[in-house]
Amino acid sequence: MNIRFYNARILKLEKARSFSLQRGELWVKGNRIAYIGDARDIDARTVLWDREMDAEGNVLMPGFKNAHTHTAMTFLRSYADDLPLQEWLHEKVFPKEALLTQEDVYHLCRLGILEYLTSGITANFDMYFAPLPGARASVDCGFRTVFTSGLNDFCQSLSEVEELYDQIRGMSDLTDFYMGFHAEYTTSLHLMEGVAALAAKTKSPVWLHNSETASEVEACRKRWGKTPTELTEALGMYAYGGGGYHCVCFSDHDFEIFRNRGLTAVTNPASNLKLASGIAPVHRFLTEGISVAIGTDGPASNNCLDMFREMFLVSALAKVREGDASCVPAEEALYMATAGGAKAMGLTDCDCLEQGKLADLILIDVKQPNMQPENDFVKNLVYSGSKSNVLLTMVNGKILYEKQRFFIGTEPEEVYHMANAIIGRMRK
Repeated sequence: MNIRFYNARILKLEKARSFSLQRGELWVKGNRIAYIGDARDIDARTVLWDREMDAEGNVLMPGFKNAHTHTAMTFLRSYADDLPLQEWLHEKVFPKEALLTQEDVYHLCRLGILEYLTSGITANFDMYFAPLPGARASVDCGFRTVFTSGLNDFCQSLSEVEELYDQIRGMSDLTDFYMGFHAEYTTSLHLMEGVAALAAKTKSPVWLHNSETASEVEACRKRWGKTPTELTEALGMYAYGGGGYHCVCFSDHDFEIFRNRGLTAVTNPASNLKLASGIAPVHRFLTEGISVAIGTDGPASNNCLDMFREMFLVSALAKVREGDASCVPAEEALYMATAGGAKAMGLTDCDCLEQGKLADLILIDVKQPNMQPENDFVKNLVYSGSKSNVLLTMVNGKILYEKQRFFIGTEPEEVYHMANAIIGRMRK
């Protein structure tokens, strides 16, 4: 479709991780941005438009990239709360996940995608034990998802991971797959060595839950004499990059490995707070030149898939941790939630709004009380913005959400019904 946005303000990413607002028009042709500029510079009447949309002075900006989540865990929202990580995982999460079917995962992922769209999220980085139905859900909804393996001692095998790599990468231009495994504490040395070999064979980055809690790091040291970062580095995981999720408890050597390997730390502040895992050293990552992205984690540990809350927490928690109200400013948090996440996920073709880039974008309503007065749009967005400000979410040139209506090929009531039926069956 050809869509013209006019009377808009367009958030452009400038150098040094700063942003600027440009008044004008943005044109989408097919799945790409065809033009950004002043309306006077080119005659819009020469194009046959499928739709012309008056943005009414609201702000077009790149969609958020949720750089770590487990989408299908929507069925555990508000089920396994108020517990520490290991008890939460082993006594609540893993037993229920063992009851899921492939079709369950498909329907639960559709529920998660609906929530992503309301939060202005245009892509997610998903780890789950059954990624194929999740990939099918993304394709059917028109949503963009990068997957990584949730391989561990209880699910998947190395041969299955290699097969998934080929299947999901070949499924659609909306899906991709990277090598990975759940975590050091759930995965045998044999499997971790196999992941390293697969990463070398496919030239893939590697991703895992890394140093989420102090007890995880201490147990790894007792087993191997190394931190999880040191162990995975010693196994040759990072020849083609990658990174870790959470990265709360890092040693000086861990920082050095991440910096030297060009790895990304994906911080998950709400989940880490709720599970009492700690506060990630985001400020130090940034000062050492280590890339940082933001993820919600899954809806069982967050419990909402809301990048506005995550951006605020990333900035505010860093200020508290360092005792410095100037560190991790709003602009840095917004960069992490957009271009930083895109870099982690290999989505550099939709990291910002530029001519020729993929049309993954959102429209933000600034005519609500929480966005006024307009002293600074970016600070308003990070410190007072909310999901209620998302007017429209477009992925790959298609509007999937607009003014509380979804356009994913099915009605939300059907999705809600299926999710409740799944958890109802488990209760029996």
